[in-house]
Amino acid sequence: MRKRRGNVAMEAARRWQERRVSVGRDVRSMRVARRWTQTELAERAGIGRMMIGRIETGTAALDAEVLERLGAAFGVRVLLGFGRDPVEDVADAGHLAMQELALRLGRRAGFVAQFELATRPQNPRHSADSALADDRRKVAVEIECWNTFGDIGAAARSSARKVAELEELVAHRWGEEGSVSSVWIVRDTARNRSIIARYPEVFRSRFPGSSESWVRALTAGGDVPAEPGLVWCDLKATRIFAWRAPRRNDRG
Repeated sequence: MRKRRGNVAMEAARRWQERRVSVGRDVRSMRVARRWTQTELAERAGIGRMMIGRIETGTAALDAEVLERLGAAFGVRVLLGFGRDPVEDVADAGHLAMQELALRLGRRAGFVAQFELATRPQNPRHSADSALADDRRKVAVEIECWNTFGDIGAAARSSARKVAELEELVAHRWGEEGSVSSVWIVRDTARNRSIIARYPEVFRSRFPGSSESWVRALTAGGDVPAEPGLVWCDLKATRIFAWRAPRRNDRG
C-alpha cells in the first residue's frame, strides 16, 4: 500500500509540473500578445511581479485563486476539471444500448443483423443505425434508434434517403423480388411521448405500418410490414413494445 501511495504521489508531481510549465507558456504568450510587461500584468492581476516571473518559468506553486486572477486580467476563462473517467461508459451508451437491443432481437428472429450499415458504400458517413436482412424472404429492414427527438423533418428525410439507398443494395442482391421497409425504435420518455402527442398527424402519416406487426416481426420473425412503423423501447433498452397511433378524434 505504501509503495502504491508513493507511485501516486510521483505521478501527481509529474503531472503538476507539466501543468505549471504549460500554464507558464500560456501566461507569457498572452502577456506578450498584449504587449504588457510582467509588472503591468502583476498590477492588473494583483499579483507580485516576482510571482509572474516564476509562473512564466513554470516554477511557481500555483493555486486556483492565482489562476482566476490571471484569467480575469486577460479576460479569458480558466478551465479547471478532470479528464474523461476511464471507467465511464462511452458517450453514446444510450443509443448503443438501443442498437444492441435491435440487433439482438433481429438475430433471434432469424435476420442477419448489421450495425451501422453503410447504405452508400462509397460514402461511409451514410449509414443506417442498424439493418436486418432475411435472404429467405428477400427483405431488408432499415432501423433508426432515437433516444430523443430533434429535427423530425430532417430525420424523416434522412431515413427515407437511407431506405432508397438500401433499395439499390437490395436490388443488386435479390433483384426485383427484394424489398425494404423501415422502422423507428423510440425510447419511451415523457418528452418523446409529448412530441408525438403534439403532432399526431405527422407521426400517423409518417408511420402507417402496424406497430403490433412490427413488434412481432422484430421479436418473433413475423412478416415484415411493408409500411414504415414506430415502436417503443423501454428506458433500460431491454424490450420493445407497440405504439398506439392516436385516433382521428384524439388530441394526443
